[in-house]
Amino acid sequence: MAGGQWGAGCIAARRENKVRSITCACPGVFSLKVWASVVLLGVAKQQEEEAQVDKLPRKPRSWRRGLLKWSKQFKDPAMLVRAHIVALASTWRGASEIAEVIGCWPSLVHKTVNKYLAGGRDALLDGRRISRRQIADAAYDSVVHELVNDSPQDYGYLRPTWTRELLILVAAGQTGKRISLSSMSRVLGRIDARRGRPKPVVICPLSARQKRRRLRHIRELLEHLPPDEVAVYEDEADVHLNPKIGLDWMNRGQQKVVVTPGVNQKAYLAGALDARDGTLTWVGAPWKNSTLFVQLLEKLCQRYPDARRIHVILDNYGIHHSHETRRALQQLSRIQLHFLPPYCPDHNRIERLWEDLHANVTRNHRHSNLLDLCAEVAHWLDSASPWPSRLRVGAAQTVCGATALATAA
Repeated sequence: MAGGQWGAGCIAARRENKVRSITCACPGVFSLKVWASVVLLGVAKQQEEEAQVDKLPRKPRSWRRGLLKWSKQFKDPAMLVRAHIVALASTWRGASEIAEVIGCWPSLVHKTVNKYLAGGRDALLDGRRISRRQIADAAYDSVVHELVNDSPQDYGYLRPTWTRELLILVAAGQTGKRISLSSMSRVLGRIDARRGRPKPVVICPLSARQKRRRLRHIRELLEHLPPDEVAVYEDEADVHLNPKIGLDWMNRGQQKVVVTPGVNQKAYLAGALDARDGTLTWVGAPWKNSTLFVQLLEKLCQRYPDARRIHVILDNYGIHHSHETRRALQQLSRIQLHFLPPYCPDHNRIERLWEDLHANVTRNHRHSNLLDLCAEVAHWLDSASPWPSRLRVGAAQTVCGATALATAA
């Protein structure tokens, strides 16, 4: 049945001087002779291309290894593929076999081999990298470095923070060169730029000379501190029941939840850090007032009963100048206050201890009441003295060494 339909759909050739073929009347189906001709033509073309690949002289294994080692120095995957093609072609393998091993089309094999035959190793290099001049050069990097130090608002934009697109736009206005987002990412990597949180500061109202004078006085005090005198850094800290939110590791696609009580409650600390050995003295209270500060001064006098003078280095908070504080200082004659320049927390060493307190206790905490939180704060403060931790390690090693000597004796 099928053969009858096939025969019914066939016609003879019109002229005898042309090649006769049996064609099919069904659309989209080639005749048997045309199909055979296409196959034979493909085989002939493949044999011709295989012969072109065979034009590459046979090379020893040492040469092939040298070629691959040379290509790896460019750190370009496409370059390594081209070198592998030439190395395999030097073993007189066919284009189809090489294409199957590499995982590419035979046309790429012929193109690569012909390039190598025409120009040698240099012909395998990426022509775009040879002919194209690098736009983001060292001068461009320096321009981006200066832009990152500034703000977009310095250049007439309302946005206060930089984006890569905005950096490209402003840098193009200054250099006349416009690069892509990926190139800008590489530029930011070369200049070691990073995304971080800016530090909020308040400008010191004192002149630069007055500020240097105060800091020099405190520095000389610490450098020439007599053995029978003590110097401490003093400051206050707040403890909030509403937890401070800080960075934490999380799995991708998930965000940790910190439950807050809603109604915030506060407690306050006043601490003094010994500038010589890192010993911490602290008091706590439900209010941040002059009474809290006076309690700390009284505790310092109890802590250092043999000290001829106790130097307290502190900031210019209001409770440090109040009438209650002045009256207490008349009774505590060994206490002497040394005020830092206004708004200079970086020069108060105990500020770093408060940062460690928040990082280890109050940030992202899970306490539901203020008493439990204050108990954990007190435990951390007692265990943190002396601060920093390297002083505790040194003290522990000294105690262990003294114990060992006493045992040996």
